[in-house]
Amino acid sequence: MSTPYFKRFEARKPARFPAMTTQRTALWHLLAGMTVASAAIYLFWRWTSSLNPDAMAFSVVVAIAETLFFVGTLLFYFDIWTEGDTPQQSAPKTRAEARIDDERAAISVDVLITTLDEPEPIVRPTIEAALALSVPENTNVQLHLLDDGNRPAMAKLAQAFGIGYFARTENEGFKAGNLRHALLRTQGDFVLICDADTRVFPGFLVDTLGYFRDPDVAWVQTPHWFYDIPEGETWQGWSKRRLPFGAKVLAPLLAALTGRRCVGHDPFMSDAAVFFDVIQRRRNRNGASFCCGAGSIHRREAIFDSALKQKAHHVASLRDEFRCKTRSPAATAAKLQPFRFHVSEDIHTSILLHGDPETNWVSVYHPQVEARMLSPWSMRAWATQRLKYAGGTFDIMFHANPLWKRGMPWRIKLHYLSTFWSYLTSLWAPVLLLAPAVSLVTGWAPVKAYTFEFFARFLPMVVLGEMAMIVACKGHSISNGRTLAVATLPLQWRALWSVLRGRRPKFPATPKLPFLESGIQFVIPNILLLLVLAAAGLAGIALTILDPDQHSQSFLMVNLFWLAWNMSLLGRVIGPALWHAPGLTKPLPRTASKRKGADVSQALEQQS
Repeated sequence: MSTPYFKRFEARKPARFPAMTTQRTALWHLLAGMTVASAAIYLFWRWTSSLNPDAMAFSVVVAIAETLFFVGTLLFYFDIWTEGDTPQQSAPKTRAEARIDDERAAISVDVLITTLDEPEPIVRPTIEAALALSVPENTNVQLHLLDDGNRPAMAKLAQAFGIGYFARTENEGFKAGNLRHALLRTQGDFVLICDADTRVFPGFLVDTLGYFRDPDVAWVQTPHWFYDIPEGETWQGWSKRRLPFGAKVLAPLLAALTGRRCVGHDPFMSDAAVFFDVIQRRRNRNGASFCCGAGSIHRREAIFDSALKQKAHHVASLRDEFRCKTRSPAATAAKLQPFRFHVSEDIHTSILLHGDPETNWVSVYHPQVEARMLSPWSMRAWATQRLKYAGGTFDIMFHANPLWKRGMPWRIKLHYLSTFWSYLTSLWAPVLLLAPAVSLVTGWAPVKAYTFEFFARFLPMVVLGEMAMIVACKGHSISNGRTLAVATLPLQWRALWSVLRGRRPKFPATPKLPFLESGIQFVIPNILLLLVLAAAGLAGIALTILDPDQHSQSFLMVNLFWLAWNMSLLGRVIGPALWHAPGLTKPLPRTASKRKGADVSQALEQQS
């Protein structure tokens, strides 16, 4: 039997994420303050002195978009203002130290591994890793495989390892329902959640259980580390194989155009270091880091406390319902949702716990990697994941928005508002995306003129903002986030339109197999937008040649630069759409991830 593709990355070790130094924090705060001040000066000038009377409506719309982006910047700066790591403590040795109020002897932990259609070569290493956990003193650990595919192969695998096995004949609630099905049949004081590909490190429990010495801690989230991100090939090596005599010129040109040092490195921009080590880590200062599902460990009391309170909103009294002759306690319990039945069950449940006015539940973000996971290796997986994130966030925003509810501290509300605002940006981002194209075709300018007065206010804001982000992000690459914000706009518009039409987001599982298929269908909107922008650029050049008085050279150069920048961001997903896993030579059917048995395992193992 050949070796699964991800085995080649087994020797990789996760980076350690040190705390931000006092000096770096001070520099970040200084640059952030200077950025906000320069942006405020620029916007004051924009609204009072720069609006173009010859194209007033267009000028005002662009200024509104710029102002909304400034609001987003303020929210983001609050989001990542400073770190506040929770002091790590040793794992509790008694139930009293873990703040559990019953008389059983040992602390108990249930490890729940969820699976739907993943083949054995993915699930087996996850079970093996969980069995290798270092167990703290006076703690019992029970493993359970939660198979929503109800597959005989998974039942046999669980039996071979001697672990628990739960399967369902129906998939109500999908992953959240799968977890509920197991939670109602287990009794662990703490619950460690793993996806089918979440391979925990031996020290996971030793490093995280100590946080639960605080009775208010509801869950602990650890970073997601995708250890299988493709390394790629340097542009120099890629160019030499295709154009040996021009590699010296071609390689740096391609690196400049793509913004990447390698071709094929992290094609789907899966590196999540900025999100976890910057955003999640700094939200922790206010106990506001939200649950991200896999790699999190929960206090059972907290998730059931939330479930019972949510159910109480739909009935007059749980006690009265238990007394009802037509319903049994088991039937009532079956309706409990420890994790909300939602495409984003993790963040939705986080919001309910953070906003509970009757308790003081807080979350803890543990800043070091404690598990390895698999990243998307196909455009289908990437698009599925991004659409799910956007759809889930928009649905929560419109149907369960915590900002309008009492009970959640205002600081935590601002953190969630920052998340919502980043997705709402898709409403006004098109203005700045299309503005240079409109200017080049119509001759309209969003400002009176591109003069020294404009650049003297605009450039300091841009340069200071870039410097602030570089310092704030501790050396992590910021290009992925910027690219994704623009490149995923068509997916975000699709998700928003679906939610506005009243269609609840679906629960698609992210495919784990490296398909050999074209991903072009997922970026057709990007390609169409690129063609529109390119046509506008050509039209602007032609109009400048034909009528120099209407299109000055400075007007043309500014808008062409702006247009090219937008096109470079919008088009960076086209390369990944054409990328496929190296060495995968036999096409895999689209439905391969839903097939059962040895055929799927063989498909997975084509990567050797």
